[in-house]
Amino acid sequence: MKKDQKLSFYKPNYESKLQIPFIPDGVSAGFPSPAADFMENNIDLNKELSENPLATFYIKVKGNSMIDAGIEDQDVLIVDRSIEPQDNKIAICFIDGEFTVKRIKLQKDCLYLMPENSNYTPIKVTEENELIIWGIVTYVIKRI
Repeated sequence: MKKDQKLSFYKPNYESKLQIPFIPDGVSAGFPSPAADFMENNIDLNKELSENPLATFYIKVKGNSMIDAGIEDQDVLIVDRSIEPQDNKIAICFIDGEFTVKRIKLQKDCLYLMPENSNYTPIKVTEENELIIWGIVTYVIKRI
C-alpha cells in the first residue's frame, strides 16, 4: 500500500433543497431519437444514489490503484456500510491504521485486498493485520 493514497470522507446532505433538472427518458447513445417533449423532472442525487441513507457516505479517491475498475484519482465513491462484504466486491477498507479502496478476494483460508492496477501488489491479510471493512462501493462519480 502506498502512503500517498488517501481518502477524504463526506456525509450526504439529505437536507439540501438543491433540485437538479432530470430527463428520465434517457438519451440515445446510438442513433439520435426524437425527444419526448423534453419533459423535465427534478432529481436529488443524495436520495437517488443512497438506498440506506443512514449508512451511506461519500469518499474522494486519491491515487490510481483501482484504475482498471474504472476508479481514478479524484473520483467520488458512494459507499454503503449496510452491505455485507462479499468476494469480488469493491470495498473501503481500514487496514493497519490506513484507509484504502480495494476489491475483496476470498480464497481458501485467505483474504486479499486486490488493486486493479498492475503497478500495485495485492495485500494479503493475515492474523497480524488489523482489518475493518467500512463499506461497499455502490457508485462512482467522475469528471470526464
